Amino acid sequence: MSARPARLAVGVVSAGRVGAVVGAAWAAAGHRVVATSGVSKASVDRAAALLPGVPLLAPDTVVAGADLALLAVPDDVLPGLVRGLAAAGSFRAGQIVVHTSGAHGVGVLAPAVEHGVLPLALHPVMTFTGRQEDVARLAGCSVGVTAAEDDETGVDVGFNVGAALVVEMGAEPVRVAEAVRPLYHAALAHGANHLVTLVRDCVETLERAGIRPAERLVAPLLSAALDNALRHGDRALTGPVARGDVGTVRKHLAELTAADPDLAETYRVLAGRTARRAAAAGLLPDHAVDDVLSTLREGP
Repeated sequence: MSARPARLAVGVVSAGRVGAVVGAAWAAAGHRVVATSGVSKASVDRAAALLPGVPLLAPDTVVAGADLALLAVPDDVLPGLVRGLAAAGSFRAGQIVVHTSGAHGVGVLAPAVEHGVLPLALHPVMTFTGRQEDVARLAGCSVGVTAAEDDETGVDVGFNVGAALVVEMGAEPVRVAEAVRPLYHAALAHGANHLVTLVRDCVETLERAGIRPAERLVAPLLSAALDNALRHGDRALTGPVARGDVGTVRKHLAELTAADPDLAETYRVLAGRTARRAAAAGLLPDHAVDDVLSTLREGP
């Protein structure tokens, strides 16, 4: 098999936020999206916008007619879908079967591999809205690529095909070993998903204090903090915890406890990790770390 896929007939299951966008990116690269699936109104509308003219069919029919079958469904749905498609005889030898789940490697595609397919796990490291702008955002993002082990010839066929498909999206392939796939996904979810929670907690607390528009207020601060963290690591830490200002930390806890006790507990946990990171980076002496951690353990 060539490392660069020929023009392929692509079947997309389903036209969710990820599937429709990746399908559109491959269509832009010259592949033919021949069918997709979707039941909800959002999926039908998304397919019409991003995959115009592509028929909506049942998942087993979509996969049976594809050279490249894209399974873009939630993590917990994927194993059952693969088993069902295998039982229905939808897979055939020579197909490329790709899923976009971050939590799974290619092991979840074992029922398809029994039918002779080439299994790939391609996980775009970005958030999706399911709109046209996501196709452009794929260009420049990274995609975690997991493929089957090298064959007896020593040629890394799976990874080469996966990398070529990623490059055709305009993205950058990054090899992720099967064994570390769950940890890889946990790290990304911890960073991206909890960042959204943290930002929304910040904005809503400011709004509770009567400060609007809170988003405009914090956008430069949070953008700079993210940029500094990526550039400088723990040396980018600032604020009362990193300085050992326990009086300020105590006031923060009192205010947050009065406003939202759950948020105060989140502050305690994150402040504790911040203090330990600041100490490890040489920003905070040991006695100051002890003072901060002692303050964080105090009751409401």
